Amino acid sequence: MSATELPRLFCLLRREWTAFRRPGRLIALAVAALTVIVPGLLFTLNTHSSCPGPCPAVPVADDGSTVSDRFWFLHRDLGREGGITARMTSMTGTITYPPPEHDQIVQGLVPWAKAGIIIKDGTRQGSPYAALMMTGSHGVRFQHNYRHDVAGGPGGVSPQSPRWLRLTRSGDLITASESADGRRWHTVATATLAGLPDTVQIGLFATSPGDLTLREIGLGGAIEEVRFTQAAGVFDNVTVTGGTTGKWAGDSVGDMNHTDWEKYHNASGAVEKDGVITISGTGDIGPLAEEGARTVENTLPGLPLALIILVVVAARHGTRTSREPASRQVILTRALVVAGATFVTALIAVGTALPAGMAILKANGILLPPLPLPTGARVILGLATVLALCAVTAYGLGVRLHHRWSAPLAAVSLIALPFAVTAFPLLPDTVSAWLLRLTPAAGFAVKQTLVEYPQVTGHYAPSTGYFPLPGWAGLTVLCAYAAISMLMRPAPWRGRPPRPRG
Repeated sequence: MSATELPRLFCLLRREWTAFRRPGRLIALAVAALTVIVPGLLFTLNTHSSCPGPCPAVPVADDGSTVSDRFWFLHRDLGREGGITARMTSMTGTITYPPPEHDQIVQGLVPWAKAGIIIKDGTRQGSPYAALMMTGSHGVRFQHNYRHDVAGGPGGVSPQSPRWLRLTRSGDLITASESADGRRWHTVATATLAGLPDTVQIGLFATSPGDLTLREIGLGGAIEEVRFTQAAGVFDNVTVTGGTTGKWAGDSVGDMNHTDWEKYHNASGAVEKDGVITISGTGDIGPLAEEGARTVENTLPGLPLALIILVVVAARHGTRTSREPASRQVILTRALVVAGATFVTALIAVGTALPAGMAILKANGILLPPLPLPTGARVILGLATVLALCAVTAYGLGVRLHHRWSAPLAAVSLIALPFAVTAFPLLPDTVSAWLLRLTPAAGFAVKQTLVEYPQVTGHYAPSTGYFPLPGWAGLTVLCAYAAISMLMRPAPWRGRPPRPRG
């Protein structure tokens, strides 16, 4: 761009901004911002902790991520060299009031119920660990430091089939092995737990996450229902090398034995009789899939309505362009003005609602998974960019469609409606996922903080804050729509000629 063209561009931008900033449009932008801020603040102000006392802290791993870490642990000391070997003879479980009748407690295991042997840096929640276990439906697994999961030997091993398990430690190196007969051993995997202290805890454990089922509502949407479960592993031939001669200690890592089932029927814990040890426990050990997701969704409930207001404003401004002679440069300049005004509006709105909502929730006793500063900045800047691109797409539709009401209707139907209907459990999850792949609403994937882990049972759906595309891919889809809307050639105007100005 030459030095003579730059002042002309600034002059054009200033002229188009002056034309855009009519009182009605500025009021609409302010209303859009308040639509994000006010519902978010009202929702968080009326959300309070339901814990009878202080809520238990969310476990945090050494890498700063929030995790699940709750199980029953029968343990003893282990030095820098040594290990544990045990035969797991069976694994059973209890599920309280599962569907379809919801009227009885049944025997059964959820897919990721776990029982086995574990090496852990103490009993603090979030501390490093390595565990070899039998699961409810996924056979033998070796898991360490919450995010890592390796399948064991031959698939399809039943929880009722006896299995020998072994963990050995050599400094920071942990080796997991399994055997069907206790003689021929198969190495499952190794892991390095950097920085382990000289003395760690080694022993037997059991845990069982909630039974997650989905109840259909609306036009096929689904909401989550989670029920208490408990798993019990039975072990014999337990030997420890490299440990002390002290007694075994039984502890719950995380709160346990508060439910009616545990109080009046079967408490979580360890029972030893004639060399046979039964460990019962509930909870989970693994990553927390919804890290930050609920925070973002709960502080921005007004986002769909704000989107509708913004695309209507942009589309109506586009119809003004279509009724007047305008060069391609003027059209692009007006689109830039629309994008800039929308970006600033969204930046103020989201940048206010998200941190303020988080502060209010914490003040009300709600324990939130931490939202790292880079992630929060990415969500705020990403949403401002996405809303600006949505406005550009709507403006382009207004230029193309002319009519002051059909253009906003088309923009709302294409951009805002898919996002609004997928933000709630209204449509089937598969339909919602495809809408967020194929429409401009795909761009809202930039606000996703929910991570899908194969070893964590969760409801990974748009209504829970999970998008089928990564943020960059969703943003690419939206950019393509914005580019197409701006490159479309306006149809000839067939209405009355515009009245001359002044």
